[in-house]
Amino acid sequence: MTGAFEIRGGKQLHGEITPQGAKNEALQILCAVLLTDEEVRIKNIPDIQDVNRLIEILGDFGVKVTKNGSGDYSFKANEINFDYIKSPEFKKDGAKLRGSIMILGPMLARFGEAYMPTPGGDKIGRRRLDTHFQGFVELGAEFHYDENDYFYTLKAKELRGKFILLEEASVTGTANIVMAAVLAKGETKIYNAACEPYLQQLCKMLNRMGAKISGIGSNLLTIEGVNHLGGTEHTMLPDMVEIGSWIGLAAMTKSAITIKNVNYDELGVIPNTFRKLGITLERSGEDIFVPAQEHYKIQKFIDGSILTISDAPWPGFTPDLLSIILVVATQAKGTLLVHQKMFESRLFFVDKLIDMGAQIILCDPHRATVVGLNHESPLRGTSMVSPDIRAGNALLIAALSAEGKSTIHNIEQIDRGYENIDGRLKALGANIVRI
Repeated sequence: MTGAFEIRGGKQLHGEITPQGAKNEALQILCAVLLTDEEVRIKNIPDIQDVNRLIEILGDFGVKVTKNGSGDYSFKANEINFDYIKSPEFKKDGAKLRGSIMILGPMLARFGEAYMPTPGGDKIGRRRLDTHFQGFVELGAEFHYDENDYFYTLKAKELRGKFILLEEASVTGTANIVMAAVLAKGETKIYNAACEPYLQQLCKMLNRMGAKISGIGSNLLTIEGVNHLGGTEHTMLPDMVEIGSWIGLAAMTKSAITIKNVNYDELGVIPNTFRKLGITLERSGEDIFVPAQEHYKIQKFIDGSILTISDAPWPGFTPDLLSIILVVATQAKGTLLVHQKMFESRLFFVDKLIDMGAQIILCDPHRATVVGLNHESPLRGTSMVSPDIRAGNALLIAALSAEGKSTIHNIEQIDRGYENIDGRLKALGANIVRI
């Protein structure tokens, strides 16, 4: 659905907002339903394009999909249609969605073969898939890539556990290898494993299905292979990127906002990273309350040097929230260096913020220095295009704080990651129209 958001900014917002289920968890969890022929019920699934497309692909595979209610589905993968997986339709469908790469592990584990077109997704620089395939090969799979057709094929008579040292702590790579290893013969150890909460959720769900995974939450996972996995129920965590976004939104618009049901203990360093920008936030049970604040002042390091916020694999600060930090810093008091280490070309959206009057120096593709305006001169409304999901949301927050009218085009990039975002923002009093 192409279109644009028209936003009249500069309004104070107020009220409550509930984060959706986590997109990045959903993509892993949904692929895991292929590991069993029994029913798996999943709740708190976000109603967003990337996730709905994956559910459709599962349906085309022959998985029986039942919608029990909003965000609540049951899946039963007892009759998989392998013809579809080798068909031209799948080459087209699978290529549109990066998350579909994680069907490889479950298919390889359960059926001994897996196929995949080169995936698409965000334009945020090179995301290598080598980690996934190296892991499968170490477990005993044969790997073939057809360069003419851009098509991957994996086959394995039998997967055997082994010690795997990952080159990078890739979340999707770890998830894929874990799902392959749970049904392999013997013991697999994955070192330099990703340890994000979403991956912990996947491991806990697999254990409820009968897998034997230990070391969950650490970077060394030990997996004892089992012969069979059964059904289970699973409720997904709220999306931490949304939670961080709404903290930023409250600060930028000087608004009092309560963010409901955040699963606070799973947020890691996120709340304190926003506190470093001078934003007050209070925990009350599982909610976060951000009071209306006229000004917020960026802390300095103890020796007085300029604060740097950079991303790192979990439990470091998630790269998905750096664009929000950058936007929020434009109206703080003080100076901040944002260092985007994990992806290149994710900072290029700062041009749009500079057009809006923000004081930002883009040092190189990975670093930007922000000189905060301390809410003394608000950003100006402008017309812009959303380059990727996360920058799209950051631009949305900038527009809501800016004076005058802003138009954001290419909003399907925002819809890919955020459920009914305009409806939920309107409930806070935002002036946003979908055109």
